[in-house]
Amino acid sequence: MILISACLAGLKVRYNGTDSLDEKIQQLVRENAAVTVCPELMGGFTTPREPAEIIGGDGEDVLDGKACVVEKSGRDVTELYVKGAYMTLQKAIEVGASTVILKEYSPSCGSAVIYNGDFSGTKLAGVGVTTALLKRNNITVLSEENYTDFLKNP
Repeated sequence: MILISACLAGLKVRYNGTDSLDEKIQQLVRENAAVTVCPELMGGFTTPREPAEIIGGDGEDVLDGKACVVEKSGRDVTELYVKGAYMTLQKAIEVGASTVILKEYSPSCGSAVIYNGDFSGTKLAGVGVTTALLKRNNITVLSEENYTDFLKNP
């Protein structure tokens, strides 16, 4: 079983109430080959919600207590992001997922690139909080930008 970011399957759960539909990913869900998750909703957020970015590092640093996740208005929401990451890990374990496909650039789900924390649209190399936790638990994390080779050779 594969876990997939709910927004990639067409569910309108992103911070601004939109989705990031990928039709191949949506098809996996329809075929019961994948289960959707949204770490941010699992952590206690609602849709829509204020945009948030990691300040002071990436998801690894958040888990290590060296960085935080902050909404654009300045509210620290680190605890909710960490909670969502652990709930996603629990779900991955429950369904036996060894691979997860998550939304790139997200402070939860980014697998290679995230926003830099100044809300300017600038990106940097790094992982989101959920990705960091999943990788620490030997779960492969891919994004909508690099999953197609995996589907050819799972």
